[in-house]
Amino acid sequence: MDRMFRVLGFWTLAIGLMSLAGGMIPMALIFFFQTAVFVILGYMRLSERTYMLLFWGYMILSFGGFTYWSFFKMSV
Repeated sequence: MDRMFRVLGFWTLAIGLMSLAGGMIPMALIFFFQTAVFVILGYMRLSERTYMLLFWGYMILSFGGFTYWSFFKMSV
């Protein structure tokens, strides 16, 4: 399971680099931060249960934030 967090780090790095190339600096910084967190978590050798709880917490937080932002902050 720890390798999956390193894979998530790779993909968030790829998205961060693409957003940096596209001129979306705040998005790039968010994804670079996520990359650092995922790579650090990938090398911590935690239990599988802990990795699953961290992943679900991340998913709930990110989807909740995305839903809030798209519903309340974006103009139509």
